[in-house]
Amino acid sequence: MSSDNTASNVSDRAERIGPADPRYRGVVEKRFNKRFEARPDYVHLAHSTDQVVAAVTDAVADGRRLVVTSGGHCLEGFVSDPDVRVIVDVSPMTRVYYDAGRRAVAVEAGATVGETFRQLFEQWRVVLPLAEYPAVGMGGHVVGGAFGFLSRQLGLAADYLCAVEVVTVDRSGHARAVVATRDPSDPHHDLWWAHTGAGGGNFGIVTRYWFRAHGADGGDASVLLPPAPRTVTTFEAEWDWSNIDRERFRRLLRNYGEWCERHGSHDSPNASLWSLLQVHVQALGKIFIRGLVTDMDSGGRQIEEHLTAIADGVQPPGELDVASMSWLEFALNPFPKLFGMPPGGVSVKVKDALLKRPFSDGQLDAAFHRLTDPGAMMGGMLGLATYGGRINTVAHATTAAAQREAVIATACNAGWLDAADAPANLEWVRALYLDLFAESGGVPVPGEAYDGALINHPDTDLADPALNTSGVPWHTLYYKGNYPRLQQVKAKWDPRDVFHHALSIRPD
Repeated sequence: MSSDNTASNVSDRAERIGPADPRYRGVVEKRFNKRFEARPDYVHLAHSTDQVVAAVTDAVADGRRLVVTSGGHCLEGFVSDPDVRVIVDVSPMTRVYYDAGRRAVAVEAGATVGETFRQLFEQWRVVLPLAEYPAVGMGGHVVGGAFGFLSRQLGLAADYLCAVEVVTVDRSGHARAVVATRDPSDPHHDLWWAHTGAGGGNFGIVTRYWFRAHGADGGDASVLLPPAPRTVTTFEAEWDWSNIDRERFRRLLRNYGEWCERHGSHDSPNASLWSLLQVHVQALGKIFIRGLVTDMDSGGRQIEEHLTAIADGVQPPGELDVASMSWLEFALNPFPKLFGMPPGGVSVKVKDALLKRPFSDGQLDAAFHRLTDPGAMMGGMLGLATYGGRINTVAHATTAAAQREAVIATACNAGWLDAADAPANLEWVRALYLDLFAESGGVPVPGEAYDGALINHPDTDLADPALNTSGVPWHTLYYKGNYPRLQQVKAKWDPRDVFHHALSIRPD
């Protein structure tokens, strides 16, 4: 495929569309979380890097606040913000190709995870450990670190990032495209580093990524990234809440956490297994576990041992469903029951954390109380997922993604359809999270038990002193000791703070 830097036959001016254009609504309402709404003056549809540069130039010159969107899956109102006057939509930029000049696979920022999976597989039979949901846009995903089903086995997608193209704005207001690489001698190396886990909307607009595994070289793209799994074996099972009392609840979640702790190293024979334990509120009636294994030879054994360990002292799960399929078939439609959305979408609040060890009995009792309360919200859930593995083989300062010691990812979720239900749902999910982390000021302060939170799942509550009483600032929860360096990068590459939001890096 071509390695040209710009698409052919494309003007250097992005198409500007206003509220009267029917496409305007398609961009403005392209958001996973319906809690937030934007009404910008106009939207730029960008097909090339040059068009992004022109769009940014216009917005800066006019003094209009701008943001960028690709897949539209930000969990907070960073894009869908009433103060935003211009949205630059890079979703038309979807090419995935081999760049012979950089000896790397290039992916434009508007490509979705699913599109990227497809192109990587169909062209070269390779893979990146990208997000679990195929509609997520690459632009905002990779810059936040990027983890998914294969990360225990392969690490974060950002660990394969060898270069990034970013449209930045200097102190005079001049916009330009900069390519930054992981080569330590590159004068723009600091900008590359910041894009390996610091999150989107901080330094500029990403227009393209280049990927190559460390140590890989040559002119054959099929050896530059990990080979894609030959097959995927999935499993889904459930427990009926009617059979789960407080002690069984404790045992079930403790078993899950202890399994993650035992098998959290990169050399675990179960590193190819990923699973998610979904503990819905009792009123919904079910507790689900879903997972996958990519090891063809030991997949069945791994699944059986995993479920046996989790169910020890509780009872075996019912309705076990195991299926095998090709990697691409799975990647483009993973766990349809997990990711299914009602027409029109939902409003959600997600509050995640990374754990270095399982929850204590006291924390599990607090969760049991919230989940079994007759007043619990029907869209409420506590999720626990396997983490660690290859992710934790990288030093915390090597990339901007500093969370390299966790073995469990957890999230308190609430989802609702009617806007009138927002206050009750927010109150419930915040109470659950505060209870879980009560001993550390209501947040997962990095230390012996926790490893902070992931910026790809932003939660503005962590910056609210009423909900974070730990005395530890939000940026420590997300970036740990990497924050001062990120501030320096911010001051250098976005000195006017053109790119900002509620949890953006503050200039040094």
